[in-house]
Formats: sequence, C-alpha cells, structure tokens
Amino acid sequence: MTDFNSKPPRKPLLMGILNVTPDSFSDGGSYGCVQDAIDAGLRMVEEGADIVDVGGESTRPGSQPVPLDIEKQRVLPVIEGLAGQSVRISIDTYKAAVAREALQAGAQIVNDVTALRDPEMPGVCAEVECTVCLMHMQGTPQTMQQNPSYGDVVEEVKQFLLERAAFAKTQGIPKERIWIDPGIGFGKNDTHNLTVIRDLRVLTETGYPVLIGISRKGFIGRLLGSRESPAPAKDRLEGTLALQIYAQLAGAAILRTHDVRAARRAATVIESLSL
Repeated sequence: MTDFNSKPPRKPLLMGILNVTPDSFSDGGSYGCVQDAIDAGLRMVEEGADIVDVGGESTRPGSQPVPLDIEKQRVLPVIEGLAGQSVRISIDTYKAAVAREALQAGAQIVNDVTALRDPEMPGVCAEVECTVCLMHMQGTPQTMQQNPSYGDVVEEVKQFLLERAAFAKTQGIPKERIWIDPGIGFGKNDTHNLTVIRDLRVLTETGYPVLIGISRKGFIGRLLGSRESPAPAKDRLEGTLALQIYAQLAGAAILRTHDVRAARRAATVIESLSL
C-alpha cells in the first residue's frame, strides 16, 4: 500500500495524448487534417503539457495493426509541425521504422508499448540517444483482454519492466534515458489495474521514472457507471483526476493525459503540499 507520508509530492511531467488515428478509443478521428492535429498539440502545450505524445496506430483492446506507410503518413507531418514550434515530442510506436523517421523529424522520446520487442528498436534509440519508455503488456492489443491472468500482478509487472530495462542497457541505452510504464489497461482486468495503481510505490522506488497512463481508461468508466453501462470515455474526467493525483502522490514522474488543463491544475494543487 502506498505510504503518502514517506516522500513529499513531486512535480510530474504532463504528457498530452495526440492520437492522429480514426479509431483510438477516446479521441479517434478528432483531427480532420494535419494542421488540426498540430493546433491541438500546441493547445496542449499552452494548457501545461511538457510533452506531446503523437500516435498513428490505436492500441486499444482488439485493435489491428496499420501498415507502416499509413502510420508514417499520419504522424510525420504532425511531428515536423510541432517540432518547428520547439515542442518536446514523444512518438507512440512499437515499430523501429516509424521511430527512426519520427526521431529524424523532431521527436525526442520513443513510447514503446511492447518494450523493445522489435529487434531493430534498441539500435534506433541508442543511435540517436533518445529517451525510451518501456511498457508492460500481457499479450498483444488483439489478445490482451481475453483472459489476463497473474499470480502477483505487481511483482510480475515490476520484474518484467526491470528485465526490459536491463536489456535496454545492454543495447546501449543508459539508465538515465529509460522510463517504465506498468501498462494500465494493457492485459489487465479491473482488479489488476487497481492493484497496480494502489501499489505504485513498488515501481516508483525502482529508480526509474514511472509513466502512468490512466486517462479515460475503460475501468474508470465501469467504476463511474457499471460493467453493463460504463460512463463514456469523455465523461471520465473526475475518475481520471482522482487516480492521477494518487499516482502523483505515489511518485509517478510522468502523467499521460487527454485532459491537460485539468490535470495540470490538479497537479499544481497537490504540489503545494510539499511547501
């Protein structure tokens, strides 16, 4: 259980979510053209985002991979436009070919939901000296929610992330450029998600910055509604903020969010507790 008295609240980085896809679970199809997406990213920065995370392929449960050329067409012009405005950009991809061109276009962080499963990804990241976020996922987006099972979900997630971080270091990616993400909603049922969040200090005490992606997740909809009738994605703000505040108090270093302004205001209030 998280002990909120052990450390003062820390100021987390905010990562705004910019999905340039037609089928992401919350904001798919929101941006009709490249300029709309760029403008949305710039608004996130104005609202307090430290990083804009650009993704061109949905990884929601049951989603299907998209061809490389389509993913590149979606993300590269947006990254170039934001980079021209000095925005710190993360590319949300597990494909080395996409990451390579995104980094050339101005991205500085690779957010990899498969934790470097593409054998070419470590070399790409090591070569350009970018930050890498390694996420835990049981299975694939196509299978991950069919029947997730763990003995001790917190320990298994921790060990997986430490093993992948150790692997990354053997590939030339130093510890100071590695973040870890427990993968809330990725191969985990509602109980697994809540257990990982409750015991998040186990991960934040590993010495790696922890990114937490809770925003508008399905289990929040079920908590605010019911399993049969969950609250819709855009009506999950209060639940999202409650869990983001908890994660901040538990030492999360990066909060990935759709609702940047609200998340920044909530985080600012929590930061005041350290005065």
